[in-house]
Amino acid sequence: MYLARIEGTVVAAARHATLGGCRYLVARRLEPDGTAAAEPVVVLDWLGAAKGSTVMVSTDGDIARAKFGNTTPARLTVVGIVDVVQSLEKPEGKVA
Repeated sequence: MYLARIEGTVVAAARHATLGGCRYLVARRLEPDGTAAAEPVVVLDWLGAAKGSTVMVSTDGDIARAKFGNTTPARLTVVGIVDVVQSLEKPEGKVA
């Protein structure tokens, strides 16, 4: 699982029969410092994530198969829309 930022949507005139009722979104994985990394990927969404949202993306295809059936050819799914990300780093100058 990783955090990603939604950059847009994908419209598919033809899609696998099991993927009705979900949206395709373009997402870019986020580095720990919040910057966008790597190239964008297409993820499935049925939670309603919007452009600019930070989301949790699961790389486990079992979630898509549980929702759409065992023959679903999908792996990356939005499993949460993030409200806040808090860093685990200690403030500068503080000693534990």
